[in-house]
Amino acid sequence: MSEVDERIAQKAAQWLVSLSADDADERRSATAAFEAWKRADPRHAAVAQGMEGFIDQARRLRGEGPLSAARATLSSVLDTSAPRRPATSGRRAAGLLALAVALVLPAALLLHGSPTRWGADLSTGTGEQMEHTLQDGSRLTLGTGSAVNTRWSADRRQIDLLSGEILVQVAPDAARPFVVETAHGHIRALGTRFIVRRDEGSTLLTMLESRTAVSAWTGAELTVDAGEQARLSGAGVERVGAVPAGVTEEAFLSRRLWVHDRPLPEVLDEIARHRRGLIRYDRERIADIRVSAVLPLDDTDRALQLLASSFPQLRVRTVTPWVALVDSAP
Repeated sequence: MSEVDERIAQKAAQWLVSLSADDADERRSATAAFEAWKRADPRHAAVAQGMEGFIDQARRLRGEGPLSAARATLSSVLDTSAPRRPATSGRRAAGLLALAVALVLPAALLLHGSPTRWGADLSTGTGEQMEHTLQDGSRLTLGTGSAVNTRWSADRRQIDLLSGEILVQVAPDAARPFVVETAHGHIRALGTRFIVRRDEGSTLLTMLESRTAVSAWTGAELTVDAGEQARLSGAGVERVGAVPAGVTEEAFLSRRLWVHDRPLPEVLDEIARHRRGLIRYDRERIADIRVSAVLPLDDTDRALQLLASSFPQLRVRTVTPWVALVDSAP
C-alpha cells in the first residue's frame, strides 16, 4: 500500500472516532466534515464505506448503535479492566493507533484488492490457484486474485476476464470459436494454450502454443504466435517481445516468479499480488536494485527472505503476519 493510501485509511479511522463523540454538536460538525471529505476523492468514499461496514458488523454483533460500536471498538483496545479515569492524550493516541490497526487493515485490503470476483462464475482469492474444466472440455487455470465469467452459445465460447490472470488450454471445436474478452479487447484462439493477464491499464497476452488473433477495441489487430507477447490497451495492441514458452507455463503452474534483470519494485509488485497482507516499500529508494531470480509465489515470506539474502543492502521486516516492510538498510 502506498503512503497516500495509508494516510487515507488512517484519516478514515480518525473520522469514525470523531463521529462517535458524546457531544451532539460535535457529532453534527464531524458528520458534515466527513461527508465533504468523502466527496473530495473517490478513494476516500471507498475506504469509508468499507470501514462503515466493519463498524456496522460490530454493531450487529453487539446489538448496539453504530456510534456505540465505534466507542466500544476504541474502548476494547484500552485497559477496560482498570478503574475508569480520564483518558490522557497519550492513552487516547494509543487507543486511536490500535483502532487504526483494527480498521485500517480492512481498508488497506480494500484499496489493495478488487471486489470484481464477487459474484463471478469462477474466482480465486489472493494466493490461490484453481483449475477448472469447462463444459466443452477446455481447461482453465486461474491465478491469484482472478475472476471470470463464462458465456456459452451455439456459435461462440467466451470467457470474460474480470481480474487477474488465466492460463487457457482450448478444446477444438470448429463450429464455435473460443474468445477471451477483457476491458481492452478480445483474443480469439487459433490454437491451444495461452496466458492472459488483466492489469488496471492493459491486458497482457503470452502465447504458449500455436497462435491467437488479438483485437483491441480501437480496431487494431495482430496475430500472435507461440513464444510471443502482446499488450492490449486504450492505445491499441502491440508486440512486447519474446518469452520462453515452456519456462513461462511452468512458472505459472508451479507458482514461481521467474525474472531476469528486473527492477526490485516490479518484483515486489508481483510478490504483493500473491500475498495475503501488505508489503510496503519506497519505490524510489530501491529502484536501482535489479533482480534475476526464481522466487516462490506460494510462500511470499520465503520469497522476501531470499531477496534479503541476495542483497545485503536490503532490509525486510515483518511487523505482523499481515504487514511486511522492505527498504534499504541504513
